[in-house]
Amino acid sequence: MDPTPAPSAPSERGDWTDGHVARWQPVLPGLDPVVEGAVTRMKKLSVHLRRVREQSLVDFDLERHEFDTLHKLAGRGGSAAPSELAQDLDLAPASVSGRLDALEKRGFVRRTQSTTDRRRVVVELTAAGRETWLGAMDVLGHEEYRLLGVLAPEERTLLNDMLRRVMVAAESGDAPDSWRG
Repeated sequence: MDPTPAPSAPSERGDWTDGHVARWQPVLPGLDPVVEGAVTRMKKLSVHLRRVREQSLVDFDLERHEFDTLHKLAGRGGSAAPSELAQDLDLAPASVSGRLDALEKRGFVRRTQSTTDRRRVVVELTAAGRETWLGAMDVLGHEEYRLLGVLAPEERTLLNDMLRRVMVAAESGDAPDSWRG
């Protein structure tokens, strides 16, 4: 019996990206398989989560802009002025007004006069609006937990910390000199 231990096989089965990297390495000999693998997996994960989100919107009969408006309103505690929603959504006030009209017709929001200033309108998330928003959120949340559930809690923390470092670099806007014209 050979006393030299056999190289350990990866404990995880391969994914689509492993094949992608293997196909491109002969074409691009300088390709870093770790960087290519990580970036490709992040892209594919983002696409997967976007598809799950889009399906949840279909399941809850919501247009993306309706969900976004309900989401911003929920993020303000379920109550906001139309001008605050316009700012949060980066839209003109007239665009928000049209969205609110449609959401009000569906029973997802209601507009009332401010109790402190009669000239102001307050938009409130209704119980039906909150339930629909939460339902759509839960679908995506369950998928996120399913995917990250393959990692131990300390691995999730490490992944989160590493991705934060990557995002800080991305958000810094410091492109290498070779990228500048």
